[in-house]
Amino acid sequence: MAAIDDLKALLSQDVSQLDTLADILGREKTCLATSDLQALNELTREKNDLLGAIRERAKQKIRTLVQMGYRPESGEPSRFIRSAGLSELYQLWQEADQKLRACQTLNQNNGRVITHLQKRLTRLADIFRGANSQQKLYGARGEHTTVSSRTVLASA
Repeated sequence: MAAIDDLKALLSQDVSQLDTLADILGREKTCLATSDLQALNELTREKNDLLGAIRERAKQKIRTLVQMGYRPESGEPSRFIRSAGLSELYQLWQEADQKLRACQTLNQNNGRVITHLQKRLTRLADIFRGANSQQKLYGARGEHTTVSSRTVLASA
């Protein structure tokens, strides 16, 4: 069946590009640690290009599955593939899914590093503005909040 071959080809491309994405995310982490902004910008472009290709293939995979009889409202595509007895295709789908989840974890870790760097930059900016002497408290969502003389804590 041509649709099965098409789906295998799409999944194989996913597996390959997800390996590349994992490598890029690893290099991104290194760039964040060394503050290499030029390399970070290049990696961001590469990452965005890869993500665009992966998203486009996701649409193609769904269209191909629909041609095979899959109905999106019926649940996970992996269940459809497994129930159709397509074990080789199912294994490839699972491999791509595991690699995608690993990339999501790497990306979340890099996001936490970026958030930490942004907070540190904000603290430095506060110091440069002379706002560092203001007291810091935790806000309702657990973030640091600056308390100034203009902050009203209670009124009479």
